[in-house]
Amino acid sequence: MTVRSTLAETTDATNAALPNTNTVDSKKSRSKPTVIELWSDAELASSSEGGIQSNDSEHTQDRGGGNTWVTKISRPTLAVYSPDANSSDGSSPSGSPARGTAVVVCPGGGYGGLAIEKEGHEVARWLTTLGVTAGVLKYRCGGGANAHPVPLSDARQAVGLLRSQAEQWNIDPQRVGIIGFSAGGHLAATIATDEATGINFAGLIYPVISMADGVTHNGSRKNLLGQSPDEKLVHQMSRDEQVTAATCPTFLVHASDDRGVSVQNSLRFYSALQEHSVPAELHVFDQGGHGFGMYRGDRPCDQWPDQFKAWMKLHGWLN
Repeated sequence: MTVRSTLAETTDATNAALPNTNTVDSKKSRSKPTVIELWSDAELASSSEGGIQSNDSEHTQDRGGGNTWVTKISRPTLAVYSPDANSSDGSSPSGSPARGTAVVVCPGGGYGGLAIEKEGHEVARWLTTLGVTAGVLKYRCGGGANAHPVPLSDARQAVGLLRSQAEQWNIDPQRVGIIGFSAGGHLAATIATDEATGINFAGLIYPVISMADGVTHNGSRKNLLGQSPDEKLVHQMSRDEQVTAATCPTFLVHASDDRGVSVQNSLRFYSALQEHSVPAELHVFDQGGHGFGMYRGDRPCDQWPDQFKAWMKLHGWLN
């Protein structure tokens, strides 16, 4: 496990693309995370068909508007942001330091690449203003050697890493959650329904949930499962079909006019949660389309972080 400090894939255009007054303060948004490599060279070599690649193979593209796109990831990392000292979750009611909440952030990108800024670092910086330690997961994707179960392995490793460093980062290991967007929402939902990981809560933002024909996002399914996956694997990775009473409390957001990932994905997952009496909250907005991020306008869908904050506080994950 290698630790290094860097600004990690941020762009100067980030705040310029965020007109809403609820956006993260510009000084806080430039805080440097601690970036940790999830796997050693030996571990990567044993799990990679193509062997270890250099960091030079990774490709980063600035698509404008604070939307940085990353592909060809061969060395997955977790960029950990610590909460601001003046944040709302920084102390216990008695005034003494409190063990805080941590969240793994999974950007989307159809399992082909990652919208690492808009659905990663930007989200993590906002979470720190709530007193939450946030880790942006740069997971391997793109199909081929990085198809299932590689992204899941990276996500499990990230959750385990946060818990293993709980004392160092002042984290309560029983207050570790995950939030994911689009295909990153599918990865987060996979962790949410993975009893072995034992995540404490999940936020799924316009997520891919099902791998079933007519409901899934075809690009995500192809990159994750291959061109012609067998029905057993399709069932296994349709996470609405994997919900049990042990699934963690979940917060969901979707827009009914999403033409990229059907709202049926969130509806199916919410219905399964209800069927198994799992605490859940679902927000379906009339307009928003797909990939609206957070606080990027004045539409109701742009304000979902306010509801997420209230939901976290309701369940005791914010002091």
